[in-house]
Amino acid sequence: MEDLFGHGRGNNDDDDDGSVAAVRPAGPGTISSPRGPLAVRMRPRTLDEVVGQQHLLGQGSPLRQLAAGAGADTTGPAGPTSLILWGPPGTGKTTLAHVIARGQGRKFVELSAITAGVKDVRRVMDEALTARDLYKTTTVLFLDEIHRFNKAQQDALLPGVENRWVVLVAATTENPSFSVVSPLLSRSLLLTLRPLTDADIEGLIQRAVADPRGLGGKVALSDEALEHLVRLSGGDARRALTALEAAAGVAFGDADDAGDGPVAVELKHTERALDVAAVRYDRAGDQHYDVISAFIKSIRGSDVDASLHYLARMLEAGEDPRFIARRIVISAAEDVGMADPTALQTAVAAAQAVQLIGMPEGRIILAEAVVHLATAPKSNAAYMGINKAIADVRAGLGNGIPAHLRDAHYPGSKQLGHGLGYKYAHDAPHAVATQQYPPDDLVGKDYYQPTANGAERDIALRLERLRRIVRGK
Repeated sequence: MEDLFGHGRGNNDDDDDGSVAAVRPAGPGTISSPRGPLAVRMRPRTLDEVVGQQHLLGQGSPLRQLAAGAGADTTGPAGPTSLILWGPPGTGKTTLAHVIARGQGRKFVELSAITAGVKDVRRVMDEALTARDLYKTTTVLFLDEIHRFNKAQQDALLPGVENRWVVLVAATTENPSFSVVSPLLSRSLLLTLRPLTDADIEGLIQRAVADPRGLGGKVALSDEALEHLVRLSGGDARRALTALEAAAGVAFGDADDAGDGPVAVELKHTERALDVAAVRYDRAGDQHYDVISAFIKSIRGSDVDASLHYLARMLEAGEDPRFIARRIVISAAEDVGMADPTALQTAVAAAQAVQLIGMPEGRIILAEAVVHLATAPKSNAAYMGINKAIADVRAGLGNGIPAHLRDAHYPGSKQLGHGLGYKYAHDAPHAVATQQYPPDDLVGKDYYQPTANGAERDIALRLERLRRIVRGK
């Protein structure tokens, strides 16, 4: 095990200036080298090693200039710009702070807004001012979870940021427009980090398997195990590497002493390491279509338990919750329809809320919408009605528009008979007037035929009266 997890240098072995914080020891039950967990050992040392975020890493970008040491003189107007990094967990906020800190003449200090207070901030500012004036050293202050700082604590950062005593790199998972005070926000450059793609995570895992700082080629990862790790990472690089390290530990525990070849890491090792069964689901293949089909048909069939099962299956397999939400909206209109008009409201609200909240809490919102739809009375009358109407249009029916319904606002329209004889519905009793609305060849055609289910029971009675009045029967 030591050969596997002790191979390669830790991330701070070559930091003679102490610019990178010491590696924290692994937590209970983790398998790691004496130089820290795999996620720490694989932390990029340069921007070129950073996975994802290519929209922030172009040549000449502020991040590149800051990491390269541009404007190292913090006493002048061209001093380094403070940054606020906003993005989901595991997208590289801490990594970018460490890369910036590796520049020449930099000192790295890390604080967490969860445990630090105003006193800690002022101490860092005082030490940064001394380091700048006496040693010409720029202090990079990495402040994690800045949204947890209250206004007074954030205000304590302003003198150091304003006077460039420090290069503040603040990380947050919440919208800075609401969680960071305006003076600090205006003095910093806001960079938005995007979730890592499956391709990003896959490349990161493969690099960790081969890199001497990682597993050094001591393991061989099967395609199924790789897919499982990517899927369960949820776009979080740290989670992916932690899972890989745990799976490698399980594989080595199972392996016999069979020579110098790499140890195979199979799907069963990732399942045991993560205590999560691999869901047989291919988002681009048959399983994708089969499961969503079973999901919709279970809702249509009013089996709430099966509906929740397929929802859970898709979520656990890493399906995009926005895709699920869109299908729920369609189901609300297609299968529930006017039998429960509030179902569509619930579905649309769920789709909007999932985009706002994200996962994992989004599963609660989706579940509520699914339960509503599955237990609601069902009607596809509106769906069938539009299909019948479209079929007639495609068949060439519906010739012309009755003259009294045509636009009568432009000059010369009245001479053409447009609008003549039109009855304003609100002038009639109950705001329903007797007059012809459809084209001549579609008079008396019934497209919408409500069921006796749910709210449509009352709609059917009302619709019968409306058609009698409108058609003059």
